[in-house]
Amino acid sequence: LDKMEFYVYETGEMVKAKVRPIVVITSNNEKELPDAFLRRCFFHYIQFPDRETMQQIVDVHYPSIKQDLVKEALEIFFDVRKVPGLKKKPSTSELIDWLKLLMADDIPEEILTNRDTTKAIPPLYGA
Repeated sequence: LDKMEFYVYETGEMVKAKVRPIVVITSNNEKELPDAFLRRCFFHYIQFPDRETMQQIVDVHYPSIKQDLVKEALEIFFDVRKVPGLKKKPSTSELIDWLKLLMADDIPEEILTNRDTTKAIPPLYGA
């Protein structure tokens, strides 16, 4: 960044900026960044999507998904996010992946609505 250039190993090409670029760096706070670096940063915090926004995100990824499945999955998803002491709360990508699994395995909706933990675990494959 300081030289305004980078090397693309796949093509063997050096790319040089003609004007100083604006650099956007994202972080999920998993690693500490040096204070000297952070003092030079502008921070913009993005609030986690609410239930309605998450529904819209799901609809974009899976337009033909059963809405009852989404409703139950979102209920569980947001409940899990409230569990105290989680090392990492589930994110949007985990919800999208989970829904993909639920649809691929055609897991009955009753499994999600049943709060009996002995019946709420879907069959495991492989292992």
